[in-house]
Amino acid sequence: MSALRPYLPVIGLGVLLALAPLFVTSNVALNFLVFTLIIALAAQGWNLLGGFGGQFSFGHAAFFGVGAYVSAIWQMSLGLDAWTGFVAGTLAGAVTGLTIGFLAFRAGLRGSYFALVTLAFAEVFRVLSNSSEATGGAAGLLLPLRIGAQNLQFADRSTFLAFVVALTILVLLLVQWIRGSRFGAQLVALRENEEAARALGVDVFAVKLKAIGLSGAITAAAGVLYLQYFLFIDSNIVFGTWISVEVLLAAIVGGLGTVLGPVVGALALHGLGELVKHLAGDLPGIDLAVYGAVLVVAVAFLPGGLVGLFRRKPAPRQVRKTAPEGGRV
Repeated sequence: MSALRPYLPVIGLGVLLALAPLFVTSNVALNFLVFTLIIALAAQGWNLLGGFGGQFSFGHAAFFGVGAYVSAIWQMSLGLDAWTGFVAGTLAGAVTGLTIGFLAFRAGLRGSYFALVTLAFAEVFRVLSNSSEATGGAAGLLLPLRIGAQNLQFADRSTFLAFVVALTILVLLLVQWIRGSRFGAQLVALRENEEAARALGVDVFAVKLKAIGLSGAITAAAGVLYLQYFLFIDSNIVFGTWISVEVLLAAIVGGLGTVLGPVVGALALHGLGELVKHLAGDLPGIDLAVYGAVLVVAVAFLPGGLVGLFRRKPAPRQVRKTAPEGGRV
């Protein structure tokens, strides 16, 4: 039972999300949950690299877009099925992560330099996809509507939500397992003090490479889900800076380096954004202004994120005073 205890919060969240379609029938609410969980999945990919490993990225849209475009080309140009397209898109994200990581980490880039390099890669991919015939250019790609489980297209939104929930919980369980593994301990060691970790025998380059490869795969899987749900992508959507910003915000607001943080952060941010848009009407950019305000508040007053509010604080240690020999305290 003790071995299962760390996984109980993830299992509990999975049960709540799985029961959501039984109580939520509105298409608007279902759309909200599907889109929010796709962002949460991408944020979990960012969190593995940035939250656990301390390698902040401003360009996770590169992985999101690669996953979406590879899966779309796989189905439309090659005529292959959506399930193998899902695998191909996820693997393409991992390869992209390994490539960017190899170039950046081999050059010794970290901190703001690494963040800017990832942003540059995302922008390069956006420009290339915007001008390439294979990606549909500026017009983008429209996936044909072929309802059927074999095409990863479902007649009702609740079924797609169930699929997204299952995948999200699997990723959360994987991250929870990583957190308690040797690899997870090495990631945290890098985040806290890279030089000290290297002195203790941690292969810094290999650990970073594994982290960005896994991060790229998870974020690319979210990109494939976006494609399969909305059936349309273009360079400004899947390679846009909005996705990089949203996954970063979700992880920070929810709780960096926590398993549930990205999901909690994505639900909180998107829920608040929808509420503000409902109250303020169609005022352009109001949701972005709210995101910025929430980020400032989270950084200033919630260093542990929303998840940190529910952590049990350790009781203060009581120092026992002893009298010196032959005297009193």
